[in-house]
Amino acid sequence: MKQVIKDVDFAVDEHIWGHRLYDEQLPHLTILEFLTVFASNLSAPFELNQSGSARYKPQRQIRLRGLLFNNPYVETIRAKQLPDIEKWKQWEELFLSDSSILGDDDLSYLSKTFESFDDFAKAVELLRSSAFEGNSNKRWSSKFVFPFGPDALYEDLRFEASGAAANDRRFFARTGELLYLMLARAKDGSKLGAVIADRVFNNLAPMNKLVKALQGETQFAQNDKEVGYLPHSAHRRFDILCEDWLEILSRDLPVYDALEHLISITGLNLLLYFLECSKTEVGDVEPVQIVCEIIKERSKVRALSGDSYQANQALSIRAIRASIGNIRSTEEWGIASKSDNSVGACSDLLRVRHQWPSPEEESKISTPDDLLKKFIEMAESRHQQHIGKIHASWARAIGLSSRYQSRRNRYAPSDSLLKTLVIAVVKDRMQFDEFLSEIRRRYGLVVGDAEGEWLIMEKKVDQEALSENRLNLENRLVGLGLVRRLSDSCSFVENPFISQEVANVD
Repeated sequence: MKQVIKDVDFAVDEHIWGHRLYDEQLPHLTILEFLTVFASNLSAPFELNQSGSARYKPQRQIRLRGLLFNNPYVETIRAKQLPDIEKWKQWEELFLSDSSILGDDDLSYLSKTFESFDDFAKAVELLRSSAFEGNSNKRWSSKFVFPFGPDALYEDLRFEASGAAANDRRFFARTGELLYLMLARAKDGSKLGAVIADRVFNNLAPMNKLVKALQGETQFAQNDKEVGYLPHSAHRRFDILCEDWLEILSRDLPVYDALEHLISITGLNLLLYFLECSKTEVGDVEPVQIVCEIIKERSKVRALSGDSYQANQALSIRAIRASIGNIRSTEEWGIASKSDNSVGACSDLLRVRHQWPSPEEESKISTPDDLLKKFIEMAESRHQQHIGKIHASWARAIGLSSRYQSRRNRYAPSDSLLKTLVIAVVKDRMQFDEFLSEIRRRYGLVVGDAEGEWLIMEKKVDQEALSENRLNLENRLVGLGLVRRLSDSCSFVENPFISQEVANVD
């Protein structure tokens, strides 16, 4: 019997990937939600309860986000030629006339914290400029400051017409909660928990202190909540993801810069988790293959990369069909479909497995085959609304896919993603061919002729095309300062931010 998942009308996607992965929650929002969960468990990071789950009480920081993203008056008042005390007075009157009253009706602490109104305005400008999607048309309560420290973290909110604030699941859709569970269930999760707590959660960091100065007293949600549902107690991808975090956080790199690479590598690993679970569900034991074109000029690899992209794009809908279709071959379904009340018996079986159908929906079905057909139609329609878009939206967000010089999407990694791969994989230096082999092993990325040998064997491409693709990547990395050529046949990938332990040995 599968676990009953709360607030879900019928569960198919959830039993394959968890509740829930979501296309609109891009990797940077996933990291923010993850850090929000982590912050609430800072005293015992990644320690799960007896049910293998975790609870957390998120910060809300309504004053902070109001001052940053619902405050159009600060620049107007700053520009006026008025005494400082008058600037504070006029601004506060304007701000409070158009703001939420949930804890921000007393702003007297600001004039005591900042030496002048101009200093306050500069602080707002600085933090606003560093925000994720600060210039987007999202509502102000769904905009997020850069995670400079624990005081900069808060959950996504929406405000009702009554003025009451409620947790929203559009941009914090639980993907960050699943990330928390993935890392907690990784073999080295406890080790990573200590590293994150030490490197990311420094409340004395200058930028965090500035955030705290604007926010004032921390605002929390009234109640704690349980994280989402992750169906796998262990997974190879969890361990690789955890290893990547440990590697990046060990580099001689400021934590604010490291976060950029954590976002990219997390997005890549979550995308691979999505594809790997899809393959498992359809019974495909072959590893995920991501054939990458290194863009220079049109080549034979471009078509292969596009085909690879399309094949992976179709995996999740195949997984849905397989998950439901497999029920037909079970002994329980065979017995239920031959019973006197076959529709009722088959409906009971589906309700146990998938929380569907309701009595009203069951009454409209005449045969077990029609029941299964209807369920597949509903599951596919629901899947295509959001979860089925994950591969496309996340691949684009992390710089893995592109339509540059092409009519269709294909895998063509960006410079920023390539740099992230080097930082995650290379401790100090690594022979170039070894690097290609390692990113194939860890992430399924196929670039050169050695990694794409199966494509050559199947006569989908000649060796020369893949060798040229390999050379294009080498040249790209040379241009980025990440590869040093010692001779025509010997090149090394070099991490400009070598790991701290390597630096200490040197």
